[in-house]
Amino acid sequence: MPKLKNIKDRTYDAIVIGSGMSGGWAAKELTQKGFKTLMLERGRDVKHLKDYPTTNMYPWEFPHHGEVPYNIKQSSPIANRCYAFKEDAMHFFVKDNEHPYIQTKPFDWIRGYQVGGKSLLWARQTQRWSIFDFEGPARDGYAVDWPIRYEDLAPWYSYVEKFAGISGNHDNLPELPDGEFLPAFPLNCVEDYFKKQLSSNYQNRHVISARCAHLSKPKPIHLEQGRGQCQNRVLCQRGCPFGGYFSSNSSTIPWAERTGNLTLRPFSVVESIIYDEDKGKAVGVSVIDAHTKEVTEYFAKIIFVNAAALNTNLLLLNSTSSRFPNGLGNDNGLMGKYVAFHNYSARIHAEYEGYKGLTTDGRNPAGGGYIPRFRNVFKQETGFLRGYAAGFSSFRSAEHNNNGIGENLKSNLLHAPLGPWKVGSHMMGETIPKETNFVSLDNSGKDEWGMPLLKISIDYDDNDAKMKADFFEQFTEMYSRAGFTNIKTEDSKQAPGLDIHEMGGVRMGRDPKTSLLNKWNQLHACKNVFVTDGACMTSTSTQNPSLTYMALTARAVDYAINALKTREI
Repeated sequence: MPKLKNIKDRTYDAIVIGSGMSGGWAAKELTQKGFKTLMLERGRDVKHLKDYPTTNMYPWEFPHHGEVPYNIKQSSPIANRCYAFKEDAMHFFVKDNEHPYIQTKPFDWIRGYQVGGKSLLWARQTQRWSIFDFEGPARDGYAVDWPIRYEDLAPWYSYVEKFAGISGNHDNLPELPDGEFLPAFPLNCVEDYFKKQLSSNYQNRHVISARCAHLSKPKPIHLEQGRGQCQNRVLCQRGCPFGGYFSSNSSTIPWAERTGNLTLRPFSVVESIIYDEDKGKAVGVSVIDAHTKEVTEYFAKIIFVNAAALNTNLLLLNSTSSRFPNGLGNDNGLMGKYVAFHNYSARIHAEYEGYKGLTTDGRNPAGGGYIPRFRNVFKQETGFLRGYAAGFSSFRSAEHNNNGIGENLKSNLLHAPLGPWKVGSHMMGETIPKETNFVSLDNSGKDEWGMPLLKISIDYDDNDAKMKADFFEQFTEMYSRAGFTNIKTEDSKQAPGLDIHEMGGVRMGRDPKTSLLNKWNQLHACKNVFVTDGACMTSTSTQNPSLTYMALTARAVDYAINALKTREI
């Protein structure tokens, strides 16, 4: 990165740190409203279409038939645990040995350092939060009260859904509000059978078509983005050449670039946010060139921090000054604390002997069904706080017969009969934010760019154990009542982090004594810095979080621009 001597050449209206799910939205909203915006990404550039090297490869074209070579597994033992870390997508993950961190307790930190971040790799599940989720902490007495409610975010959910493209049905469930939907991907016959069984056997338990960020039937706004209809390839982790699913690369970043107001700088490791004590606000950022290690400062009126939850914590903790010796905005010492995540460690599988004359045809990018949370929604009814949602899917596969030799073996392999329907669910449990779940800086060790290593101390607790036991009990009962057989529970015992839904550390709240951000995602103590990625979350709910990050970001940008106009910041 060449050193720019003229401060004017390094000054923008806004700076966005990070180019993933929320950073892309911040850039889109700012540039669309005329703000000259600098987007900083620590990793390499990835252009839509151009930089998806495996997207159109056939299985036999992969040198290792989709498997990850041993030496790469050794260099990325943590990323290798992720379901998407295969030969076709491993280039979108960091190499663990090049980006160390300290695990005080086991934590699988999954990262994607490139333009677009993990929006290239996400599972694309999108559900709104409900009034029960935003009221949860106040009602149940844990964490702190959210400074907003569903009504505050509802119009922004609609705003981002229309642009991103979300498929789903209007299910009319108070625990899972409906949105602005494209046609849903339908359930198959066994998924629909289980849906009907739940409806007849239980109140307030539902299977719905999973809601996902796929263009099942594009609208003009999606075609204007240059995106096309989802082709149901289910090769999304490679990058979609059709733009069939939402990512920063296919949607928000190109939209921002079209305005002529975006400057995108990859290979830019943001070291710290610069605080001016005389002005009483942040004035810019200090950036390390990923290759040359040269440090350059950039300046702006407002700064959006969207580096992904844990890196946002790291950056803010590292942004020290005389005014903020413990991290920017960290007057109460709570920054990095109350980190939470989703518990994905429980699964249950079974078989179903019905519908022997049917099987599936094609692929469902939504993944099948979704079961919204049904525990402790309307009242506290269990011995644990909060609850869990679950996926539900079914399929049939061939029962291969390897017996025989010659023509007999060939015939057995070519004419393998279909086995019974297999069904499965996985739990997505809400964990409770606790002060004992935290991240901090370890200044005894530095990374390649001289940044302190992040020290992670996050673990499950007794509430998680009780919730998992309830999931096994309830789903065993529901499966049994539906006539499923050969029911097997599975505890993966995976470390936190593999859910890739880490949240908190810079939480929103009403009181500056107990939170870091206000209802507009502003730092209480530094009003021109906004945090709208996972770090801002006060609690986790049981829904996939990305849609909420998008809505919070669009809302915060709208507020920031109006606040600048009225000189409030």
